[in-house]
Amino acid sequence: MQRGSDRLNVHRDDEMKHELQGLLRSGHPTRTEDWNVPEPPAEDDPEVYRGALMPGTGERPAPESVRLELSRSLTRHDFPAAARELAGVLGRRNAPDALVERVSRLPRSARYGSLLALAEAVTGRE
Repeated sequence: MQRGSDRLNVHRDDEMKHELQGLLRSGHPTRTEDWNVPEPPAEDDPEVYRGALMPGTGERPAPESVRLELSRSLTRHDFPAAARELAGVLGRRNAPDALVERVSRLPRSARYGSLLALAEAVTGRE
Protein backbone atom coordinates (compact mmCIF):
# COMPACT_ATOMS: atom_id res chain seq x y z
CA MET A 1 0.00 0.00 0.00
CA GLN A 2 1.41 3.39 -0.97
CA ARG A 3 0.81 6.10 1.62
CA GLY A 4 2.39 8.95 -0.29
CA SER A 5 4.65 9.95 2.60
CA ASP A 6 7.93 8.77 1.06
CA ARG A 7 10.57 11.44 0.69
CA LEU A 8 11.88 9.93 -2.55
CA ASN A 9 10.16 8.37 -5.48
CA VAL A 10 10.71 4.78 -6.55
CA HIS A 11 13.20 5.66 -9.28
CA ARG A 12 15.42 7.76 -7.01
CA ASP A 13 15.29 5.03 -4.37
CA ASP A 14 16.55 2.44 -6.88
CA GLU A 15 19.26 4.85 -8.02
CA MET A 16 20.49 5.33 -4.45
CA LYS A 17 20.56 1.56 -3.87
CA HIS A 18 22.70 1.18 -6.98
CA GLU A 19 25.12 3.90 -5.77
CA LEU A 20 25.64 2.14 -2.43
CA GLN A 21 25.72 -1.40 -3.75
CA GLY A 22 29.54 -1.63 -3.95
CA LEU A 23 30.01 -0.27 -0.43
CA LEU A 24 27.40 -2.57 1.07
CA ARG A 25 28.84 -5.68 -0.58
CA SER A 26 32.51 -5.00 0.10
CA GLY A 27 32.30 -3.55 3.61
CA HIS A 28 35.04 -1.00 2.89
CA PRO A 29 35.30 2.20 0.82
CA THR A 30 35.29 1.49 -2.89
CA ARG A 31 36.86 4.87 -3.74
CA THR A 32 34.44 5.47 -6.53
CA GLU A 33 32.87 8.46 -4.85
CA ASP A 34 34.93 10.97 -2.86
CA TRP A 35 32.02 11.84 -0.57
CA ASN A 36 31.98 8.33 0.84
CA VAL A 37 35.64 8.13 1.96
CA PRO A 38 36.27 9.36 5.53
CA GLU A 39 38.85 12.08 6.11
CA PRO A 40 42.12 11.11 7.78
CA PRO A 41 42.76 12.57 11.24
CA ALA A 42 44.40 15.98 11.44
CA GLU A 43 47.98 16.36 12.64
CA ASP A 44 46.95 18.06 15.87
CA ASP A 45 44.24 15.55 16.83
CA PRO A 46 45.00 13.65 20.05
CA GLU A 47 45.92 10.01 19.62
CA VAL A 48 42.73 8.26 20.63
CA TYR A 49 43.60 4.79 19.42
CA ARG A 50 46.00 4.25 22.33
CA GLY A 51 43.54 5.54 24.87
CA ALA A 52 43.84 8.75 26.82
CA LEU A 53 45.34 7.26 29.97
CA MET A 54 48.12 4.75 29.86
CA PRO A 55 48.14 2.97 33.22
CA GLY A 56 51.47 1.59 34.30
CA THR A 57 53.62 3.45 31.78
CA GLY A 58 54.61 6.21 34.16
CA GLU A 59 54.12 8.92 31.55
CA ARG A 60 51.80 11.85 32.05
CA PRO A 61 49.04 12.02 29.48
CA ALA A 62 48.46 15.30 27.67
CA PRO A 63 45.64 17.48 29.07
CA GLU A 64 43.99 17.50 25.63
CA SER A 65 43.65 13.71 25.50
CA VAL A 66 42.39 13.56 29.10
CA ARG A 67 39.88 16.32 28.35
CA LEU A 68 38.69 14.35 25.33
CA GLU A 69 38.24 11.21 27.41
CA LEU A 70 36.45 13.13 30.18
CA SER A 71 34.12 14.81 27.70
CA ARG A 72 32.87 11.40 26.58
CA SER A 73 31.36 10.82 30.03
CA LEU A 74 30.81 14.25 31.61
CA THR A 75 28.59 17.11 30.55
CA ARG A 76 28.57 20.74 31.63
CA HIS A 77 25.63 19.96 33.90
CA ASP A 78 27.91 17.83 36.07
CA PHE A 79 29.93 20.89 37.13
CA PRO A 80 30.80 22.41 39.59
CA ALA A 81 31.45 19.33 41.69
CA ALA A 82 33.99 17.69 43.97
CA ALA A 83 36.31 14.94 42.78
CA ARG A 84 34.39 12.23 44.63
CA GLU A 85 31.11 13.22 42.94
CA LEU A 86 32.76 13.33 39.51
CA ALA A 87 34.39 9.93 40.06
CA GLY A 88 30.96 8.51 40.88
CA VAL A 89 29.47 10.00 37.71
CA LEU A 90 32.35 8.60 35.64
CA GLY A 91 31.86 5.17 37.17
CA ARG A 92 28.13 5.17 36.47
CA ARG A 93 28.72 6.22 32.85
CA ASN A 94 31.27 3.42 32.25
CA ALA A 95 34.37 5.57 31.86
CA PRO A 96 37.74 3.79 31.73
CA ASP A 97 38.83 2.50 35.14
CA ALA A 98 42.18 4.30 34.94
CA LEU A 99 40.37 7.61 34.50
CA VAL A 100 37.96 6.96 37.39
CA GLU A 101 40.91 6.01 39.60
CA ARG A 102 42.84 9.18 38.77
CA VAL A 103 39.83 11.39 39.43
CA SER A 104 39.08 9.66 42.72
CA ARG A 105 42.68 10.28 43.87
CA LEU A 106 42.29 14.07 43.57
CA PRO A 107 42.05 16.12 46.80
CA ARG A 108 38.63 15.84 48.43
CA SER A 109 38.39 19.51 49.37
CA ALA A 110 38.84 20.81 45.82
CA ARG A 111 35.87 21.61 43.59
CA TYR A 112 36.13 21.73 39.83
CA GLY A 113 34.11 24.19 37.81
CA SER A 114 34.84 22.92 34.33
CA LEU A 115 36.12 20.03 32.30
CA LEU A 116 39.35 21.87 31.56
CA ALA A 117 40.07 22.46 35.26
CA LEU A 118 39.46 18.79 36.00
CA ALA A 119 41.68 17.64 33.10
CA GLU A 120 44.51 19.89 34.28
CA ALA A 121 44.16 18.58 37.83
CA VAL A 122 44.21 14.97 36.65
CA THR A 123 47.37 15.51 34.60
CA GLY A 124 49.03 17.62 37.30
CA ARG A 125 49.35 20.69 35.08
CA GLU A 126 47.55 23.46 36.92
